[in-house]
Amino acid sequence: MATAPAGPAQYMARFSESSIPCNQYALAKLGVDRAHCSLKIEEYVILCVPFQLGFKRSIFLASLSVQELTFFQRYVNGIVGLSIALNPEARPEPVKFFIRCNLSTIGQMKGRENVGLFVVDFKTSPDEMINILGNFMDTQDRIKMQYEDYGKKSIRITPDVAKAMGYNMYATIIEPKKEARRIQIYSLSSKTVEHMEAPGAPLRPSGSPIAYQFYFKKYRVSAAGIVSTSETLPQGIVRTTANLAFSPELVEIIDDYWYNLRVAPAANASGKLSY
Repeated sequence: MATAPAGPAQYMARFSESSIPCNQYALAKLGVDRAHCSLKIEEYVILCVPFQLGFKRSIFLASLSVQELTFFQRYVNGIVGLSIALNPEARPEPVKFFIRCNLSTIGQMKGRENVGLFVVDFKTSPDEMINILGNFMDTQDRIKMQYEDYGKKSIRITPDVAKAMGYNMYATIIEPKKEARRIQIYSLSSKTVEHMEAPGAPLRPSGSPIAYQFYFKKYRVSAAGIVSTSETLPQGIVRTTANLAFSPELVEIIDDYWYNLRVAPAANASGKLSY
């Protein structure tokens, strides 16, 4: 028996207390139109960008001076209007929302003098917006499961594999107070990376935090890691293995790669593919 697709009630039951951190990946997946995101406070319209999106409460960033932030404090606990346009999966037209909200808090973003945080509580949440946010969260839950599954088997990065993955054969390692260094990826999974560096590269103690940039055609993936092992090979090359934190972009790329491997033999057998 087919399972009915989730709807607003189901999404609210599962995710009503959750929120989506709006990094570049989430903003792109939700199709947030930054040119059509604003808060209307009486006669003032403040352009903003989502910092966190939720079903009941959301937080927005706005570029405002300290004096302007102080001015808008008088509207805390008042009614404001949120205009936002979402376009998930590159629909022909974005879905535009105007939502009445209560302005709960205004504050300054830590470390950013001219950036304000506006916390708003929705009076009502439109069903279509609940569906969009809920579908995104549902997908993220699935990707987190794939992160565990695809972490069990590493992919040896050869030129042919790189072509199949859309990997540009370019990656860097980033460490505090050091310039980015180019590295060569030897193998990769959703949870681990093994890479090589030229002779003279430093050995990194186990447990050291590290950051990577992997350049794929689909995404430029930023991934945090923790060094597992680091050793110098007989040729002088330094080999490092690190455990990777969850990166949805990387999981998507690896999922595409394994899917295409499964599909290719069947397609070849039916004469749909040729090389």
